[in-house]
Amino acid sequence: MSEKEYIIFCDESDKHGRYFSNFYGGVLVGASQYQRITQRLNQKKAELNLYAELKWAKVTERYLAKYQEMIECFFDEVRLGNLKVRIMFTQNASVPVGLTKGDLELQYYKLYYQFLKHAFGLKYVRGDRPIRVRFYLDELPDSGEKAESFKGYLLGMGDSADFRRAGIVLEKHNITEMHSHDHVLLQCLDVVLGSMSFRLNDKHKDKPQGAHRRAKRTIAKEKLYKAILAEIKTIHPNFNIGINTGLGGEFGQFWESPYRHWRFESANSVYDRSRTKRYIAKDPAQPTSIPDA
Repeated sequence: MSEKEYIIFCDESDKHGRYFSNFYGGVLVGASQYQRITQRLNQKKAELNLYAELKWAKVTERYLAKYQEMIECFFDEVRLGNLKVRIMFTQNASVPVGLTKGDLELQYYKLYYQFLKHAFGLKYVRGDRPIRVRFYLDELPDSGEKAESFKGYLLGMGDSADFRRAGIVLEKHNITEMHSHDHVLLQCLDVVLGSMSFRLNDKHKDKPQGAHRRAKRTIAKEKLYKAILAEIKTIHPNFNIGINTGLGGEFGQFWESPYRHWRFESANSVYDRSRTKRYIAKDPAQPTSIPDA
């Protein structure tokens, strides 16, 4: 993939999960490929009579097969290197220390910034310079000053030494919020991102309050997650969703790899065993069932 311009669509999910939190996702596409891939995915949606927005929250037994076909179509382009997908999250057991009240208030944006600056390995991008990058963000939770300030910080990435060396050009009008309803790539990303939070937080085990069996929707979501994992394993056969995806000793894979996970850890953090999946599972004080997710 060598382009003069790239578009990165971004989404986020599950700020507070049972074991893993702060999920961020992105899909990168070359500007010359964008229209063709979008048309292909929208055509597949139409063939499947999926006229509403694709969302992980909407997955049901009735629509499972259709969502599986959409995901297969999406990953066709990922395998070919025409799309690059990145997922970032934090593990609750890794607890940052020394954070101020201000740090905590801005944590959402600070993590988002780290994701966009590092997850795609833009400093390793190859091709003729300059290379323009657009950031298309799913609607931010805040409007006004906070959102505009965040976009300003993203714009400032272009002045970093790494981005200047790589020939990365960021422009204010190319950092904007989007409605996922209008962008099928964001919709497919939502499904992949949601599936990872679902599995890492053991939502596939959830049962409705008072029930002895899982809900049909939960079972359908687990099946879709397994279909997504199978697609990823065509790229990374030994893929583990809960850790950093290996680089094979080559830092260039931060950019080159079609699909990667990043378990973000603060440089100043401590490990709290009581927040791990294994420890919580043994704690009888923890709830054994929650509403279907």
